[in-house]
Amino acid sequence: MPIDATLVKDLREKTGAGVLDCQKALTQSGGDIAKAIDFLRQKGLALAQKKAGRTTNDGLIVSYIHAGSKLGVLLEVNCETDFVAKTDDFQELGRDLAMHIAAADPRYLQREDVPPAVLEKEKEIFRAQAKESGKPEAVLDKIVAGRLEKFYAELCLLEQPFVKDPGITIKDLLGQRIAKLGENISVRRFTRFRLGEMIGE
Repeated sequence: MPIDATLVKDLREKTGAGVLDCQKALTQSGGDIAKAIDFLRQKGLALAQKKAGRTTNDGLIVSYIHAGSKLGVLLEVNCETDFVAKTDDFQELGRDLAMHIAAADPRYLQREDVPPAVLEKEKEIFRAQAKESGKPEAVLDKIVAGRLEKFYAELCLLEQPFVKDPGITIKDLLGQRIAKLGENISVRRFTRFRLGEMIGE
């Protein structure tokens, strides 16, 4: 079926994917935008997994100072080449990530970075809360596991819903940019500063 150019434009604006990828996604989904977005997301994640092992030794240090100069972020985001690091798409990604960190206040980059002691303490709290609410012993582990997933989604950058598009996570956003730019992209580190706040508060 022929795909309407306005649909392609709409999908490009929503996903940042290329024209041909958008046409293919819309053809596969019968012109359904939501299904086409899912198709592109899956493709982006698959491509991201393929490129995940590739070294990211280039990139940018990005700074963001929020209006009023009482909140700021420093972020290192990496790619494979200086060529990609200089593109508008990559620089926009860096700015979006820095603004997201300012707004969403992640404490860790990924779930593997949560210290075991913090994790154990959270598990104890979740279990105690579940017991307190009268849940049977048999379902406590499931409840704790579910609350841990929520904990990761709140505090780990890669698992947080992207503030500009809560329908995708930061990991999905990186997958989309990897698909578009054709290079592996990773976030190496970040620091969020709030005036008067001690590191780790």
